[in-house]
Amino acid sequence: MKNTAATSRLIGIHAVGEALRAGRPLERVVIARGSSNRRLQAVIDECRRRGVPLHFEPRDALDRLALGEVHQGVLAVAAGQPYARLEDVIARLDHPGLLVLLDGVEDPHNLGAIIRSAYAAGADAVVLPGRRTAGLTGSVSKAAAGTLEHLPVARATNLNRAIEQLKEKNYWVFGLDERADQDYDQADYRGNVALVLGGEGKGLHRLTAERCDVLVRIPVVGRIASLNVSVAAGIVLFEVQRQRQAHKSKT
Repeated sequence: MKNTAATSRLIGIHAVGEALRAGRPLERVVIARGSSNRRLQAVIDECRRRGVPLHFEPRDALDRLALGEVHQGVLAVAAGQPYARLEDVIARLDHPGLLVLLDGVEDPHNLGAIIRSAYAAGADAVVLPGRRTAGLTGSVSKAAAGTLEHLPVARATNLNRAIEQLKEKNYWVFGLDERADQDYDQADYRGNVALVLGGEGKGLHRLTAERCDVLVRIPVVGRIASLNVSVAAGIVLFEVQRQRQAHKSKT
């Protein structure tokens, strides 16, 4: 399995700007002719400073390149986003780890939103399965709002095997499942945590759920039984962060 995503497009000011600041190699940056604002000018100035080729094209050319995404007058063509090795991520940690494992999230906007929330909540990496998942596309990068440049994304050929490997490294594996008996805010997340979230509509696969140490749920009011996976991820991730901050303040 390749450890790098295919050549991708970074769409929008946030995604392109963060890639430039992170020093990611870019083949070229394309600007819509006639576009002018302070944030876009900052992208242009940074490209010139770093020697990144600038192409000024008609706006409809960017519309085609962006494949319907809102591009804000700028996109970049970049080498594929490299996938991290999970073993390397774990080896570098000098604090209790927080990993987010995704069991079949196929919508790129959901994946990007989860990556953004994971970064904001202090997660150390997001782990994708080898199949049944969105890749690191331009849509994912835009939804992640630049955080792909800072948060490692690893790829596991077999997600269930990765879970077993994490258990061997003293990780507690929490699966989010609407059928669970325990509420998410009643679990203890202060140690090494791997949070596993299922895909849109189907949730966790049975074998994945069986490998989790604990299944938790987010209680909801009303007739809708479950939340969007990216919303659910944010809720649980910030509970993990809350508990860890509270624990630090007592020690």
